[in-house]
Amino acid sequence: MADIRPFPAFRPTSGQAGKVASPPYDVLSSDEAREMAASNPVSFLHVVKAEIDLDPAEAKDCEKVYAQSAANFRKMVTDGVILQDEQPAFYIYRLTRGDHQQFGLAVGCSVDEYVEGSIKKHEFTRRDKEDDRARHMEVLGINAGPVLFTHRTNEAVRAIVNGITGAREPDVDFIADDDIGHAVWVVADEGDLAAIQAAFADIDAIYVADGHHRTASAHRVRDIMRDRNPNHTGDEAYNHFLAVVFQEDELKLMGYHRVVADLNGLSSEDFLAKAGEIFDVAPTDEPEPDGHRQWGMFLDGQWYRLTARGGSFPADDPVKGLDAAILQDLLLAPVLGIGDPRKDPRIDFVGGSRGSAELERRCGLDMKVAFAFAPASVDQIMAVADAGAVMPPKSTWFEPKLRSGLLVRSLTD
Repeated sequence: MADIRPFPAFRPTSGQAGKVASPPYDVLSSDEAREMAASNPVSFLHVVKAEIDLDPAEAKDCEKVYAQSAANFRKMVTDGVILQDEQPAFYIYRLTRGDHQQFGLAVGCSVDEYVEGSIKKHEFTRRDKEDDRARHMEVLGINAGPVLFTHRTNEAVRAIVNGITGAREPDVDFIADDDIGHAVWVVADEGDLAAIQAAFADIDAIYVADGHHRTASAHRVRDIMRDRNPNHTGDEAYNHFLAVVFQEDELKLMGYHRVVADLNGLSSEDFLAKAGEIFDVAPTDEPEPDGHRQWGMFLDGQWYRLTARGGSFPADDPVKGLDAAILQDLLLAPVLGIGDPRKDPRIDFVGGSRGSAELERRCGLDMKVAFAFAPASVDQIMAVADAGAVMPPKSTWFEPKLRSGLLVRSLTD
């Protein structure tokens, strides 16, 4: 049973949504965020990446950054840029990219269900990133950005969403500067709220798709706020956190690619020879692999197709049979010397939305070899999570991405 709760969201006022909504905090560097928000004083980047409003010395002081974030959020509310709804609601969030559409429900998800394991994860988190998001959450008293969750197909939920979105126009609808469409329907009718909660009661598990650090941080902040509250009941707003939950068959993933700075002392010819001992290797004009257990490899201006050989990896293992694990275990570690891809400075990761052109650019700039991946599947993510295991780092890239600032959830109201 999935325990979801409606909430009164802070939302941009009429006509402001496109200006306020920003990319998530973790897909932009501080310099990129500063440039993007330079001419837009109401961009939510001023809340999720407030270092852009401080001088370089102050920007290194995390507490000053969090205080600036809180001040910027309060100013948006005081100025009427963002206002809180008067009553709790669920919110249907539609993402559109080209011909692709996906409909999710913005809800309050239960911290207890995350702790107990019915909200399932598939990645490790880093303590420093948890520290940052937890402190940001604690100082501001809000969930500033939603996490992206998924669940197995539920036709009752789909019927409710289709009925509401088919009956009326969205309350918010705009196309962002990256050509991604964002639309929101406010669902405040008591009958609709009850129907949605009843439908979710039949969902046994919810899966973290994108946002493991924000989810873990919500758990930590819940514990902090609970311990400070002598009258804690379990019904306080901090016991839930902001997520947008999508049906599994509506999510779209892209490959999460790798670039490596050198060949670990090998010449290009020797490296190709070693790769050919492990994989089937052939030149190609197509950078993107045709499917799983294949990779595009860019080296010295030429694309190659790598194909894993049967029996060279444990195909039935939900983790070791993943493309990221196969390449890491058979090539990146033993041949290129990348022992821990989370920490090794010689490897970098390129999100699928940047495409093969970015891999070629990086190889002409600061890297030697690139590997293009096929997208992971939602089935693979669920299989890993159901096994209580974790995927290799940087295995999933979801696109299109949710924007921050369209829906903000208070931890106190």
